[in-house]
Amino acid sequence: MNNRSTADHRSARAALPAELRDTDDAHLDRFLRSGTRVKLSADDFVFRPGDTCESFLILLNGQIRVQLISEDGKEVTLYRIGPGGSCVLTTSCLFSSEEYPAEAIAETPVEALAFSRGIFEQTVEVSPQFRRFVFDGFSRRLAKVIGRMEELAFTSIDYRLARALVDLHERQQTNVTHNALAVELGTAREVVSRHLKKMENRGLIAQSRGKVTVLDKPELLRISRNGSA
Repeated sequence: MNNRSTADHRSARAALPAELRDTDDAHLDRFLRSGTRVKLSADDFVFRPGDTCESFLILLNGQIRVQLISEDGKEVTLYRIGPGGSCVLTTSCLFSSEEYPAEAIAETPVEALAFSRGIFEQTVEVSPQFRRFVFDGFSRRLAKVIGRMEELAFTSIDYRLARALVDLHERQQTNVTHNALAVELGTAREVVSRHLKKMENRGLIAQSRGKVTVLDKPELLRISRNGSA
């Protein structure tokens, strides 16, 4: 990872989660002071498959997408990391010394604090407050990853697509490609295109190049709940 500079302790600390920011733990305070700022542009890689994890990251602002890539090039989004979050796969690799198994990509400009593996391991051992932060975050994220895998394995494409479209609509985001939706849903672009066309024919959405507009949110909500178009 590039573009590292010495962190301004005060401004960086203000952006951290309250459970880290508000502390009188000397070990945790030393840990936070050791951090260095990492700045990445949108579409930069944070980690690639096979990378050795030597840093623990806490995101200050921006968003990172973590995805798996199959041997035939198919992509599936596992989860996203927002401000105050850390990556469960990075944490796992730091504990196990395994290589990073996925791709982590900055979806927006990103700023994070990076901590060396050594200080991370030391602080986990001596700071109960930091240990709770690491393992609580690990447990919550792992539960979400399991839920995501269950969704991909056991729910219909209609359900997942309708829910994704409603989510985009609620965020007032219409610019999205069929390929981006396929990555999000863990399926092929052709499958997404076919189902979007069916929805368009029913008057649920309107499509133009790189854009999908929701026309019938109530019906999409029904599909997202019932799993059937």
